[in-house]
Amino acid sequence: MEEYVMRKRILFFGSVVTALMFLIASTGPAMAKTLRFQSIWPASIQLNKGDKYFTDLVDVLCEDEVNIDYNDGGSLVSTSEVFDAVSQGMLDMATDWPSYWDGKNTAFSLITSVPMGFTPADYMIWYWQGGGLELAQELYGKYDIVWIPHAVTGPESGQRSNKAIKSLEDYKGVKMRQCGRVQAKMLEDVGGSAVFMPGGEVYMAIQRGTIDAGEFSVPEVDWYMGFQEITDYWVLPGWHQPGPVWGVLINQKTWDNLSDMSKFKFKEAAMASMMWTWTYFEYGSSEYTNKFVEEGVEINRLEDEVLNKLQDVAWEYMIQDAKKNPDFAKIAFSQLNFFKKMSTWREIQQPFMYGRTPPGLDEALEQVKKIAQDHGVYEEVLQLQEDVRARMKEQKFWTPGTKYVANPVPVD
Repeated sequence: MEEYVMRKRILFFGSVVTALMFLIASTGPAMAKTLRFQSIWPASIQLNKGDKYFTDLVDVLCEDEVNIDYNDGGSLVSTSEVFDAVSQGMLDMATDWPSYWDGKNTAFSLITSVPMGFTPADYMIWYWQGGGLELAQELYGKYDIVWIPHAVTGPESGQRSNKAIKSLEDYKGVKMRQCGRVQAKMLEDVGGSAVFMPGGEVYMAIQRGTIDAGEFSVPEVDWYMGFQEITDYWVLPGWHQPGPVWGVLINQKTWDNLSDMSKFKFKEAAMASMMWTWTYFEYGSSEYTNKFVEEGVEINRLEDEVLNKLQDVAWEYMIQDAKKNPDFAKIAFSQLNFFKKMSTWREIQQPFMYGRTPPGLDEALEQVKKIAQDHGVYEEVLQLQEDVRARMKEQKFWTPGTKYVANPVPVD
């Protein structure tokens, strides 16, 4: 009898130990949430390096809670579908080029590069210190999406052409692959013809003579797309997109189900990734610029007088869009007010400065300020800038969907 009782006890304790071992295993990394993610870039486009850096970093920082299932651009849904796929929960996460959603709301064009607008440094300061992140959250939040900027390159290369372009008149009759609604309008205003097509189609279109010129990204990316093989001229500077930013789309419910610590880590990973992509591609731009020159590509740099004319046209389109859309006016006013705040510091620090004060800023700012007042968003923008700055001085940390809090990382 005692032997029977002993066997029962051994079996019982064995079952308990097995159950405990299973419980311990199930609460470890193996039970981390798998989040389905799609890059906006196919494997053939070098810009995917920024997306991979971010997702790898999140996997390391959030290993106990999150595992990101990375998929190349186009492998699950098309580029044009990623916004709705994340909004509706078909994808947990994706990356995006915000101006692609201009048709949903013209304010999205301001979230990334606009003609003659913010440089990379402007965007990074505005997003992380000047209220830009909060304004972007408000805009994307209308579509059940949390958005965090995680990547930026230096100014885009410019335009690659088989016709020398040194003046606005030289654009006449040129059929060019040009991304962006306003950029396309500006090209057409000077007599060119804008054609939009995916980046992967530009090489064949130029080679076959379907278009005369094209633009895509920074020198490294353009080199691997083969532009040195099919174009003779390089038109600079990249006035059409001087501060290219892209970001991470996260489904709102997916975000809500993350812990506050993971949300904090996502945001910190995005900041680190943004710095990494900028430094990586900016350093590479020197190397690949030299490669283009060595291949015999001729550089055509537009004169400052030409750029000033383009700036005037860019202001006109910004004011038009601000009048039509309160969301656009709100973000545009915040950005122009940022330019104004920075202007004196930038002037007295030249030539050792990283940004510029655009010509015609004062007049454009006054017009957009009046439009923002008419839309009832003027005071809100100013208050937001004050609040963000105060919180930054207190070294408080913010993540989308949560309040500003003290550093959530435990300190011994």
